[in-house]
Amino acid sequence: MKKDIHPENYRPVIFRDTSTGDEFLTRSCAPTKETGTFEGEEYPLYSMGISGFSHPFYTGQQTFVDTAGRVDKFQQRAAKAKKMAEERAAQGKK
Repeated sequence: MKKDIHPENYRPVIFRDTSTGDEFLTRSCAPTKETGTFEGEEYPLYSMGISGFSHPFYTGQQTFVDTAGRVDKFQQRAAKAKKMAEERAAQGKK
């Protein structure tokens, strides 16, 4: 094996799924700025948007994760576009 290719800063890190709130502790060198408590001990905390706790492949069910209201923004844009198309159609019939 090659020498000096693996990071030296492996440490216990909490990985938290932000969509479900579930978390697990494992060793990692992932960069973190936050800390969290796991079983009474404080560790670095890494927040994930999706993990095995919430991914449909592992859960067997489709769940919807709306981050920052993306679906609402899309629906508003679609409604606005539909309204503008109807107004153009109404002006063309006059």
